[in-house]
Amino acid sequence: MVIFHTTEAPGAAHYAIDGHGERREITPESTILTGLGPGFWRGRTALAPHCIAISLAAPHPVLQLAAVVDLCLELLSRHPIPPRNFLARNDVNPNAEPLEDFDWEGLARNGIGIWPEGVPDLGTGGVVRDAGSLRDVRAALAAIGYRVAPEGALDPALSLVLRAFQHHWRPEAVNGQADAGTLARLLAVARLCG
Repeated sequence: MVIFHTTEAPGAAHYAIDGHGERREITPESTILTGLGPGFWRGRTALAPHCIAISLAAPHPVLQLAAVVDLCLELLSRHPIPPRNFLARNDVNPNAEPLEDFDWEGLARNGIGIWPEGVPDLGTGGVVRDAGSLRDVRAALAAIGYRVAPEGALDPALSLVLRAFQHHWRPEAVNGQADAGTLARLLAVARLCG
């Protein structure tokens, strides 16, 4: 998997790309990073041996995206990385600092990662709060790769995971709520990950 984040802490990145698109190799890809901290994705908790981490300077202009695309295409030529495994640090650890304003849709247009096309914007109304109705939300999050409890109401832990999902796939409405627009996007991403 490829993990994008915003820190260059020791042991936390193999590559760094600044806002001008300049790329540096910090440590060889074969190095297992010790500074990524805890994480979970698609049933796996020991992520460091299976990831390449890329630190990105904020903000994320076009030159940086072009350098990210070039690096990711190189990585794909060397490693069989599924599209669903191009992630932000807060996707695998919702407590981590989110990757703000990153162009995930642009990345997917360049053949890297996934982005659901043609999902109508249903707005932020119709928030789902009861445990029974949230079962589909939890199932979709789990199908994508997030760690969620299979049952329960909208609690702080689920809201945190929803915020992580929204930062990546619904940045226009990062509110931690299971609203109509989030549910539509969530189901579309889950289908792409299936």
